[in-house]
Amino acid sequence: MSDNESDIELQDFDQPGDVPEDQTPAEEPIAAPPAAIAEDEEPKTAVDLAPVYDVPVRISAVLGKTKINVNELLALSRGSILELDRKVGEAIDIYVNNRIVARGEVVIVDEQLGVTMTEIIKDSVTST
Repeated sequence: MSDNESDIELQDFDQPGDVPEDQTPAEEPIAAPPAAIAEDEEPKTAVDLAPVYDVPVRISAVLGKTKINVNELLALSRGSILELDRKVGEAIDIYVNNRIVARGEVVIVDEQLGVTMTEIIKDSVTST
């Protein structure tokens, strides 16, 4: 053996975390159980979100969708009508950063279009 090598005895353990009784494992930080952490923390409020208040988001209100061929697209002109997959009065989808978050109805506010939310979607998984 060289001077850099030393005799190390390897021991077999039944489980990956097992340590012989005569040895103690190296001290590791012990994580508090989730319930203990929750008891010590104060309830979250809107003030806790203050750091993200100025983060810009893109909001889209989708009236409907359709698929057309390129030749139909090229034939479109002023006054052309595209039929969408929604009926009049049916809820429209509201997206935040390309993720659906709500459904709503189109309204007119001071001669501009707006959307009033009628349903909040909690499981916001996009299907597009």
